Amino acid sequence: MSAFLTPGGKLDEAAALTPVRIAVLTISDTRDEESDTSGHVLVERLTGAGHQLADKAVVRDDIHAIRGQVKAWTASGEIDVILTTGGTGLTGRDVTPEAIEPLLDKRIEGFSVVFHLVSYQTVGLSTLQSRALAGIIDGVFIFCLPGSNGAVRDGWDRVIAAQLDSRHKPCNLVELMPRLLEK
Repeated sequence: MSAFLTPGGKLDEAAALTPVRIAVLTISDTRDEESDTSGHVLVERLTGAGHQLADKAVVRDDIHAIRGQVKAWTASGEIDVILTTGGTGLTGRDVTPEAIEPLLDKRIEGFSVVFHLVSYQTVGLSTLQSRALAGIIDGVFIFCLPGSNGAVRDGWDRVIAAQLDSRHKPCNLVELMPRLLEK
């Protein structure tokens, strides 16, 4: 993973990893658990990095179905991070941003910027067709990625993984988790 760390970022190999509880949500009208390749890529990546798969689900491209699953997870107290795949495109059926944005307590603006920089290196200007986003809902981080295997690999390997690694310095999202609900 260290090959993908951002300039100036480094991994403190002497420190212990703090595992994060992550739920994976695939949003698709055409995929089911068996054919959910992008969800499987995320599960493989997050467990390979030492994190815990807290739950996994597939829901259709429907604002209410997406919100229902996300709110159930954020209310459970059992999830630190939600990774979604699918529904971030431009077609009429792509409704992930519309479902998630009203739920956000805070938006992580830099995520989509960095994701698009990374994605541009892989797919060129086609990255413009994604509305990838991230934020915080009820003290839980959420990252909404496109549905392609390449996009989830780019998003996890080159952006999210380092920020969910407690050993990443000078800072990471894991160290913020205990403070997300501060008033």
